[in-house]
Amino acid sequence: MEPASKPPLLDVRNLRVMRGQKIALDEFSLRIGADEHVAILGPNGCGKSTLIKTITRECYPVARAESSMSILGEETWDVFKLRASLGIVSNDLMLSCTGDANGRDVVLSGFFSSTAIYPNHSVDPEQMAQAEAALEQLNIAHLADRPVGEMSSGEARRVLIARALVHKPQALLFDEPCNSLDLSAQQNLRHTMSALANSGTAIILVTHELADVVPEIQRVVLMSRGRVVADGPKEQMLQVERLGPLFGVNAQMARRDGHYHLW
Repeated sequence: MEPASKPPLLDVRNLRVMRGQKIALDEFSLRIGADEHVAILGPNGCGKSTLIKTITRECYPVARAESSMSILGEETWDVFKLRASLGIVSNDLMLSCTGDANGRDVVLSGFFSSTAIYPNHSVDPEQMAQAEAALEQLNIAHLADRPVGEMSSGEARRVLIARALVHKPQALLFDEPCNSLDLSAQQNLRHTMSALANSGTAIILVTHELADVVPEIQRVVLMSRGRVVADGPKEQMLQVERLGPLFGVNAQMARRDGHYHLW
C-alpha cells in the first residue's frame, strides 16, 4: 500500500482580508503542496505580507460562505501550535527583538512564540540543546552571548532564521528577508535559503526582489492588488514581458547560474 500523501501546506480559496477599511486580499486563491518551494512575487502594497500574516493568524479573512482556508490540512488551529509548525523570518520580528536579548535567547524564544526569554518561560535542557544546534547549523554559535543590539543586520537575520528552525518546523516563511541587508549579508542569506531548501524544508518566500528567488525555488506566484495574477513554473513566470507590467517599469532581465536579476 502506498503511503498517504501529505496534506497541502496551504489551501485557500476566495479569501478576502481587510486591513482597516482597505481590502488587502480579494478573491484570493492559492494551493501550496507540503514539500514545495514557492516564491510569491509582487510590488510593495500588493498584499504579500498580508498573506503571511493571514497564514500566521495575525490577520483573519472575512467570514464568507464561498471562502475556505486550511493550513497543513487543518482549518482550525490553536495559534501557538500553528506557529510551532511554521518558522517565520520577517522584518516585524526583527523590529520586535529587543537590543538586550542575546542570540541564544532569541533562538530559544522560538519555542514560546516570543522574541526573548521572560521570567514566565521555563527552558528545559532539550530546548537548550536544540537552540545550540540551530546556532551551529547557521554557523553563528559565536553570536550566542552577543546582544542583538550589537549585531549587524545580517547577523541578526541569521539568528532569526535559527529561531525559525529551532522547533523543526514543517515549513519556513520568509517575508522580504533581504530588506535592509548589505550585499554580503544578502548573498549569505540567499545561500542559507538554498541550503535549507536542499535539506528538505519547505519554503514560502515573499519578496519584491527577483534576486531573492534562489535556484531551488521552481514555482513562482505573481501578485497584484491583492490577487494572484499568474502562477506557474519559474521559467514561465520570470519573463520580462510579465514582470515589467507587474512592477510598472520598462525592465530588463538577466539570468546567471539559476539566479535572476531585474533592473
